[in-house]
Amino acid sequence: MWQAISHQLSEVLGRQFKINEREEIQGGDVNQCYCVSDGEQRFFIKLNDRNQLAVFETEAESLRILNEANCVQVPQHFHLGTCRDKSFLILNYLPTKTIDDDAGYKLGQQLAQLHLWGEQVEYGFDFDNYIGLTPQPNKWRRRWYKFFSEQRIEWQLQLCEEKGLHFGDIDTITANVAQRLSNHQPKPSLLHGDLWHGNTALTVSGPIIFDPATYWGDRECDVAMTELFGGFPASFYQGYQSVYPLDEGYQDRKDLYNLYHILNHCNLFGGEYMGQAQHIIAKLMLWEE
Repeated sequence: MWQAISHQLSEVLGRQFKINEREEIQGGDVNQCYCVSDGEQRFFIKLNDRNQLAVFETEAESLRILNEANCVQVPQHFHLGTCRDKSFLILNYLPTKTIDDDAGYKLGQQLAQLHLWGEQVEYGFDFDNYIGLTPQPNKWRRRWYKFFSEQRIEWQLQLCEEKGLHFGDIDTITANVAQRLSNHQPKPSLLHGDLWHGNTALTVSGPIIFDPATYWGDRECDVAMTELFGGFPASFYQGYQSVYPLDEGYQDRKDLYNLYHILNHCNLFGGEYMGQAQHIIAKLMLWEE
């Protein structure tokens, strides 16, 4: 495998690249990750089974689009390939550490600038992608309530049902989500899509975000997820508000947006997130306009 990766990387670089240093990097929930070097240049490699190539293909394209926006730093994609039984994505390697207060403020500003970037009029994406290893549909919709209720909550509930995880009548829950968002038609923003603290870091050149699940949607979805698992400094929100203040009603919508990620965790990691999902759904069924 490593010989095949060296050969393919040599072709991309136009020079011989022989791996003489390899270090596994811990912390990923989905892929095996390594830093490799030939003594001159280092790369970050994500590995998974060969049949997961599509996951890496959509990640590479998402990184390209986020890089095009030029608002916040993302990894640079060098190569996407396969060998006998593995698929892999090769990115530039940057030493990182945890976001501090100053970097948090800057990242908040940069995320707000990303959310302001572009003039998309619909919600969705040019292709379906993945949130973790879960397929994420992104068919274009003009109304936000239809996009989020059908392609986020209804979709995840259906996947849960297939795994024997039941939260109630899917049609009823979906209708309640749609009703809750029926009068909310935000500007479509380019989202990271999976913005928890584990997908951010600080490099020598500033904050970086990675492992995207990108689409055009309500910017509040990104901001809400930063609150889901904690880990973002207060300065991050101060930086965001200084550029693009949140709309009235965000506090009422954030749990609804985070329901998508909690349901996805039920699908990816099992039923330990059931209680959180059930709590939000129970609250949702009592919400009134």
